[in-house]
Amino acid sequence: MRLDKKFFFDLERRLKDTGLDSDAESFDAIKKKIQSPGKTGADDFAKQAVYVILAGGFSQKTAKAVHQKIMEHVQHDTSFDSLIKIFNNRNKINAIIKIWENRHHYCDGYYNLSDIESKLSYLSNLPHIGKITAHHLARNLGENVVKYDIWIQRLGVAFSGADELRPKIDNKNLAPEIKKACDDMFAHLEHETGLPRGYIDVVLWKACQNHMIDGV
Repeated sequence: MRLDKKFFFDLERRLKDTGLDSDAESFDAIKKKIQSPGKTGADDFAKQAVYVILAGGFSQKTAKAVHQKIMEHVQHDTSFDSLIKIFNNRNKINAIIKIWENRHHYCDGYYNLSDIESKLSYLSNLPHIGKITAHHLARNLGENVVKYDIWIQRLGVAFSGADELRPKIDNKNLAPEIKKACDDMFAHLEHETGLPRGYIDVVLWKACQNHMIDGV
């Protein structure tokens, strides 16, 4: 698969033209945050964590709608009985309550760490945040990292041309060979576009999710 500057910017334009240029925030907001990273407050830290918890297994439209309702509700009521009426998933609601009620502690713990691997490890141990989701959350907090989800793994393998890697694609267990294929792809596109890989990731992910890239 050929991925170059023209291909990437065409994807970006098509996503913007169709109003699909967002994750938890707009593409422009995500790009700005990655290019000019800063420390977020505890409320926004929790808001981003709650979003990625809700986004797993649901469409972005559904996740955003539920996310808005929950974030409005927790401002005045964090009881399980009230929140479960908004979103009927016990594990996720319990995680959301714990994160919101301990948001200052979690936020401080995150920003007390200096290197990205420590930060990713820290996030992966938050309630209902695993290794893949930790990358998603870190990126939405402004870290220049990649979420190696199933779409990106498939695209990385397609870019590598190594069809023998396809059986190793696994959304729960990132094989070293798959990670290398993805990292090679991002390094190539960083060189082509001059953009950070964290932003390239969100554009490619959204394009794959909306079937804008053939063969993935």
